Amino acid sequence: MSAIRRLCSSEASFQAALVALLETADTVETNVLETVQRIVHRVRLEGDPALVDFTRQFDRRDIQSAADLAVAPARLEAAFASLPADARNALEQAADRIRQYAERQKLESWSFTDSFGNELGQQIRPMDRVGVYTPGGKAAYPSSVLMNVIPAKVAGVGEVVMCVPAPDDALNEWVLAAAHLAGVDRVVTVGGAQAIAAMAYGTDTVPRVDKIVGPGNAYVAAAKKLVFGAVGIDMIAGPSEIVVVSDGESDPDWVVMDLFSQAEHDQDAQAILISPDRDFLDLVTKTIQQQLPRQPRREIIAESLARRGALIQVASLDEALDLVNRIAPEHLELALSEPEVWLPRVRHAGAVFLGRYTAEAMGDYCAGPNHVLPTSGSARFFSPLGVYDFQKRSSVIRCSPEGGAELGRIAACLARGEGLEAHAQSAALRIVGTSDA
Repeated sequence: MSAIRRLCSSEASFQAALVALLETADTVETNVLETVQRIVHRVRLEGDPALVDFTRQFDRRDIQSAADLAVAPARLEAAFASLPADARNALEQAADRIRQYAERQKLESWSFTDSFGNELGQQIRPMDRVGVYTPGGKAAYPSSVLMNVIPAKVAGVGEVVMCVPAPDDALNEWVLAAAHLAGVDRVVTVGGAQAIAAMAYGTDTVPRVDKIVGPGNAYVAAAKKLVFGAVGIDMIAGPSEIVVVSDGESDPDWVVMDLFSQAEHDQDAQAILISPDRDFLDLVTKTIQQQLPRQPRREIIAESLARRGALIQVASLDEALDLVNRIAPEHLELALSEPEVWLPRVRHAGAVFLGRYTAEAMGDYCAGPNHVLPTSGSARFFSPLGVYDFQKRSSVIRCSPEGGAELGRIAACLARGEGLEAHAQSAALRIVGTSDA
């Protein structure tokens, strides 16, 4: 097993090494894109027959018609009832915490009246219908169902449609139970790019949605890119990431397991530890070697750490925070004695976990904030998924007679400056009873 790399910010080669460490490959390869274009085109053209054909081909299911793709609500309820009591309780507690957090994110309509009596405002309305993609088969994540569906429901979305593949007719009971608990309105067992195309353009079985959210493989990501514009999407998610900043006083076993928790996702995941304490980094290196053989997913973790992981020594915590903002990580743990002192320095991070007792894994499942987060440095301009992603804002303007005249003068002047005379005349007509019209 390859060792995790060590970097030191004082070395001349550090900047080049950091650029190489943070470099990410294009999320969509050419051959994937070509396949996805073909799938999306067929679904858009043929509808349900294409879904049936692709489901037979990719999921190895002997279905007769698109009607066989639907999952009855009673099946979701039965899945929830079939789980052990502790599992049901854990899902319920997680759902309740996610809902409580989401309730505080709701945007409200507002308005004000200016000095001319014009009423200006913003109207907030939920989307009519949202599509949630949920991986199936080996990659089954009930937590993602809760994280994607509950904020949409809190926003007031009229209908939530969930697409989940069922390879070899296998459905994950946890996923179905989470769909029941979160309040999914319709579940269709179709996956991959064909599911994204169906939700984007609509078929007889899968209704057209306003926005598609949820994680997926490279084909799902490519399809989301392709249909964007015809439908809204959450984001194109890259591999999972964590940056831990430690002052050297943390338990090395805790830090190592936090790094492992992201590295075990897949070989492209990234786990980085930053500390000014060289001895602590040495201790973490030894702890990784001790803990790794005990992990069920040790081969994935080892490859992830060797390919994209790093232990970085910096001169100070000030430098560590500068480095954090350059990386703009999906997950940031401030494993420090006084993390709140350093929080204002964080400009770019998807989610911040304060203190030694706050494991990132708690955010993945049950803390409350959403675990759908920006990756690959996109925390510089993207935010976590939330209720606001399922609400639309409409500007509202109502002019009084006096206000219409005043705005008419301004608008007419600006329109003529742009050479748009019809605009100018339209605005000037509101200058009632004056020679300016």
